[in-house]
Amino acid sequence: MNSVKEENIKRVGENDIPECVSVIRKSFKTVADQFGFTQENAPRFTAFATTEGRLLWQLNEEHRPMYAFFYDGKIVGYYSLFLQENNECELNNVCVLPGNRHQGIGEKLVAHAIESAKNLGCKKINIGIVEENTVLRKWYEELGFSHIGVKKFDFFPFTCGYMEQKI
Repeated sequence: MNSVKEENIKRVGENDIPECVSVIRKSFKTVADQFGFTQENAPRFTAFATTEGRLLWQLNEEHRPMYAFFYDGKIVGYYSLFLQENNECELNNVCVLPGNRHQGIGEKLVAHAIESAKNLGCKKINIGIVEENTVLRKWYEELGFSHIGVKKFDFFPFTCGYMEQKI
């Protein structure tokens, strides 16, 4: 990929949902494989729980802004925002296909998400991560996020880490 530009990021519509589901599942599957998550021990993990129906509901019923990074007409990255109370946004499903990583796409998606959240009137952006994924935590910290806590859920074989950035 010669250059990563913000112009490659476009709003997702209903017709893009099947491709977004594929990108999300493939992208999060590498995390599942790395940490030993399976359909059996973590059925609610993003790699296994993301479906077209779920994304369509988030788009049409929750009115989540959804964006994708397009390269050569194909979606290679994705994120969505969930508008929360108190002028906060939750950043969800930030992902880049494995073959397109380490090219600056993830950084562009996060920067775009922060700008989108600002434009929506959000004062803070929140994200949840797999706490054991120290590389991802460090990456978000380098992008200006602060670690604010953890929580363990019975239905996940990992700890959820929570991060935020005031915007």
